[in-house]
Amino acid sequence: MFYASLSSRGDNIFSELERLQQDVQSLFCRTSPASIRSVARGAFPAINVASTSNSIAIYAFAPGVDPSTLDVSIDRGVLSIAGQCAKEVPDANGPVSVYAAERFAGSFDRKLALPEDANPSNIDARYSDGILRITLARKQKAEPKRIDIQ
Repeated sequence: MFYASLSSRGDNIFSELERLQQDVQSLFCRTSPASIRSVARGAFPAINVASTSNSIAIYAFAPGVDPSTLDVSIDRGVLSIAGQCAKEVPDANGPVSVYAAERFAGSFDRKLALPEDANPSNIDARYSDGILRITLARKQKAEPKRIDIQ
């Protein structure tokens, strides 16, 4: 009987259950994600990560954010990008009713676990055209050194 009541609602029930599960997880699971791929879709700011043998580059897409509100920090191998995204509403003499709001507004705090060889003492952050670019050097690998005997 339960199956019949679910199937009468159509194929949309599974997407609704998935959405409900994501909502519950976002309410109760406020821990840092293990990797960038484990972050829920729609997290702000959106992030791309690129890597070379010498450096790691993180691109955080935060258009319209005042760079003075951004706070970038590293603590125990976790990069944190926090800030404030202002709510944009038209200027009006009276009350304004917003009937569509697709752009994120409010405070945010995005965390990203860094690779073990990231060098937090060699970091550079720049904000331009709505993109925050954070570049970290990689630690030098310990190479074996031959010691001459005298």
